[in-house]
Amino acid sequence: MKRRDFLSLAGTLAAVGLFPSMVAQAGSSIANMLRRRVRTGNAAWPSPQDWNTLRGAVGGHLVKVKSPLEQGVQKADASLIEDLKNPYYIRDQAGLTQTLGWADAWRCEPSVYAVACESTSDVVAAVDFARKHQLRLVVKGGGHSYQGTSNAPDSLLIWTRNMEKVVIHDAFVGAGCAGKQAPVPAATIDAGAIWMHVYDAVTTKAGRYVQGGGCATVGVAGLIQSGGFGSHSKRYGLAAASLIEAEVVTADGKVLMVNACSHPELFWALKGGGGGSLGVVTKVTLRTHDLPSTFGVAIMQIKAASDASYRRLIARFISFYAESLFNPHWGEQVIFKTDNALAIEMSFQGLDKQQANAVWQPFLDWLAQSPTEYQLTAAPIIAGIPARMLWDPKVLKTIPGAVKMDGRPGAPEENIFWSGGEKEAGKFISGYQSAWVPASLLQADQQARLVEALFASTRHWEMALHCNKGLAGAPDEARQAAKDTAINPLVLDAFALAICAGEQLRVHAGMPGHRPDLERARADANAINDAMEALMTAIPQRGSYVSESNYFERNWQQAFWGQNYLRLLAVKRKYDPEGLFFVHHGVGSEEWSSDGFVRAPMS
Repeated sequence: MKRRDFLSLAGTLAAVGLFPSMVAQAGSSIANMLRRRVRTGNAAWPSPQDWNTLRGAVGGHLVKVKSPLEQGVQKADASLIEDLKNPYYIRDQAGLTQTLGWADAWRCEPSVYAVACESTSDVVAAVDFARKHQLRLVVKGGGHSYQGTSNAPDSLLIWTRNMEKVVIHDAFVGAGCAGKQAPVPAATIDAGAIWMHVYDAVTTKAGRYVQGGGCATVGVAGLIQSGGFGSHSKRYGLAAASLIEAEVVTADGKVLMVNACSHPELFWALKGGGGGSLGVVTKVTLRTHDLPSTFGVAIMQIKAASDASYRRLIARFISFYAESLFNPHWGEQVIFKTDNALAIEMSFQGLDKQQANAVWQPFLDWLAQSPTEYQLTAAPIIAGIPARMLWDPKVLKTIPGAVKMDGRPGAPEENIFWSGGEKEAGKFISGYQSAWVPASLLQADQQARLVEALFASTRHWEMALHCNKGLAGAPDEARQAAKDTAINPLVLDAFALAICAGEQLRVHAGMPGHRPDLERARADANAINDAMEALMTAIPQRGSYVSESNYFERNWQQAFWGQNYLRLLAVKRKYDPEGLFFVHHGVGSEEWSSDGFVRAPMS
């Protein structure tokens, strides 16, 4: 990424509606701010005595970070590659992130030191130290950032891995909100917790539902700050919309309890404004919901015999979705493949198996009418499970192929992950793009445009529609709650998020014998771009989801947040005026070089 000067910043902000007087005011405040952060080797880098002082302040929890990737030549290749298939192994390494890099964008590189935080006071000490010594600061919980925001060389890492407590409340009211809010069932969750453990605590043990992520090893705090979608968001809405309260350490080292009654603008910004830009979230309290009777899946794959048959298959599925699946019961994804195959990997809630089967029967009957044109290459599986069992480790381990386990000696029994999650562990991204797909394209007179665009996209790369990541078709209360978050409002009128992506697994520049094939990655990235451009011929307004987006997105402010960006920028100015917190394409990052070390010149 090239550095952008202040004039380009002003132009970008003007494009999303910032008045010239506000631009001038912002420029005036920038003039007196920190201009450059300190790197290792610089005379101002903290001395050993300084680091020892920090070590004492955090109770000895300061870690000198090493990356297993850079030490790969000293370790058997097969052993390291197996480790990198395990998201729990990666989670336990201060020097690793779940994604190992992105072609021509970034690669996983360790911080110099990490504070392995066990309390909010540890976070405060790390923030104060970084501010005092003008250090690049990185925050990592689950470490699932595709954009590389959970790592940076020459930095101090705030690592919340050990902060994972979950507390269940029967009736919770935010601090200072007594008499203003009705008590609601809730769960208070520390920032380093991951969703598999949270679901086990809230659903298996407490019999409630909390809206979190579909990928079970994603960190809680990061997902909430991005907006957050799970398999059942079509029913329960954004994860961020369930936020009642958050504990936050701000750039000045203060600990704030943030909710609708205290610091309401910061509270709003944390709900979808992106992680790592506004402060360090140390715990969140989320509303919990009554469990439905059943969670379930509908899985199948159909192969079309010709291009013409494939077009008809796409058209039939889109009309079937609009008629039967465009409602709060159904989520997850359908994948339109380049070999004229359609993969259906959908979830449901609130239906029993008989009801779910009845929904799909008309589509299956249609396929059966043309046996020479359509072959079920993966037989339909439509199955449900009592809702309380969905994340029960004891139950999941009995279902063949459902989950994989953390096989390290002494690993906790609850350390399991969905089998498909192995593709998330140790992923190196070739290209990744997403776009909100408006529900208007499901109207009968518009479906042909969507069908043709989907077919055209598959001539380049496969295209997935994540139907749970769009709030058109969700209940009114879920849509209304999402309006009070910072996410791009396009999500309200989208029935799905289209995702087009490619990766290589378990490769890194620091691993001899397992380095990425950059020539192939660049070719794949070009094909992904062509596929997305083909789809965009049917989509009138471009918008994207910040956590699943293109690293090279040029108009990222508008794409990720739309009309909400100016309000987010105002919150950033108030709570982090000197820009201590920086992430790639985060709020206010226009003011810095692409690596976050040098403030962009004003002219």
